[in-house]
Amino acid sequence: MLHIGVQTKNVVMDTNPEEGFGILKCAGFSHGDFSLNSYLENTSLYRTGLHSFFGQSVPELEAYFTPHKKGAQMAGITINQMHMPYPIYVPKAGPKLNDYLWKEVAPKSMAVCAFFGCPYIVVHGFKLAYFLGSEEREWQQTAKFIDFLAPYAKEMGITICIENLYEAVGGHIVEGPCCDAAKAVERIEHINDKYHAEILGFCFDTGHANLVGIDMESFITTMGSHLKVLHIHDNDGISDLHQIPYTFTKTRGNLCTTDWEGFIRGLKGIGFQGTLNFETAPVLSAFPQAMKRDVLAFIARIGEYMSGCI
Repeated sequence: MLHIGVQTKNVVMDTNPEEGFGILKCAGFSHGDFSLNSYLENTSLYRTGLHSFFGQSVPELEAYFTPHKKGAQMAGITINQMHMPYPIYVPKAGPKLNDYLWKEVAPKSMAVCAFFGCPYIVVHGFKLAYFLGSEEREWQQTAKFIDFLAPYAKEMGITICIENLYEAVGGHIVEGPCCDAAKAVERIEHINDKYHAEILGFCFDTGHANLVGIDMESFITTMGSHLKVLHIHDNDGISDLHQIPYTFTKTRGNLCTTDWEGFIRGLKGIGFQGTLNFETAPVLSAFPQAMKRDVLAFIARIGEYMSGCI
């Protein structure tokens, strides 16, 4: 059985994190995707808003998250991955915000990750292709950011995971950073060879892949052992909805909008041994609060089914 994980957002609350982790354990999860990005939300950053949370020192952040760490340990939940706040660069913002994101938020996120003993942190590559004129120049900026974080990653034993993204252009959803598996593999290997360590890995996001029509089996097969973590969620092929797998169909014949069979074949083909992690926090806002535990148990059961297939 592969490990089954889920986002902590909308379950683990700062007021009583032990209770939230206990809910995850009772629902059938063994692993947690700690939602560090919820402490500096992208909606605020896109408005070029500055938030003071990461202005705290590393010892202050560790003290803040100590109840979370203890709560996870007491519940028997392993924090195996987390998400750095994103975007980490806002093109239309001034240097004050971007310097804060680069010099404060990013390294302190790495410190929090290390504090939890978490091996993987997911980062969003810079969405700059249309701003700079090419995907290659876009990657060069992301690579500079990874080079900045590489010493932290190597010292702390953390693997940074880039993720396949989408972009909205002229009212259309198009491919964003890291949607070419072969290029991603080449870049990952280049970074890791450069630092003689597993600095960089990959996070495959099923919802983003579905939005831009990525062949999941082919992508995962190409990624191979570089695939470290997953963001599993569903959508209608139009919007990034982060809903429960198998819940969207494209015809009255009930064919899934997402190629879950190809996804499972891909993971089975590469012998994936990581965590089946569900990025489905918005689901818990859609259902009545009284059904939270039932919904989480249902998601965990889907993970068990996928694990059995793999």
